[in-house]
Amino acid sequence: MKHQYLKNVVTLQLDENRCTGCGMCIEVCPHEVLEFRGKHVQIRDRDACIECGACARNCSFSAITVDAGVGCASAIIRGALTNSEPTCGCSSDGNNSCCC
Repeated sequence: MKHQYLKNVVTLQLDENRCTGCGMCIEVCPHEVLEFRGKHVQIRDRDACIECGACARNCSFSAITVDAGVGCASAIIRGALTNSEPTCGCSSDGNNSCCC
């Protein structure tokens, strides 16, 4: 089963005018969020993005932006490191800003 997180909250953006079609972003994306359409990359499934930032860090042309570490990937890693449920640091008392 493919994982999907919260709908329409991902910060992933693609500037199609900057994309050269090198495909590095597709190669490093762990959730197959991007795909080739013609000679350029397109976002295939935005809601599958875990905002890890691998695509943006590996795009030499600055065609991709994403606020890495603010979404579900960060929450999953934090949960694994603390042996607890995934959390993005949100709290009900309003002291932490909610990332998701």
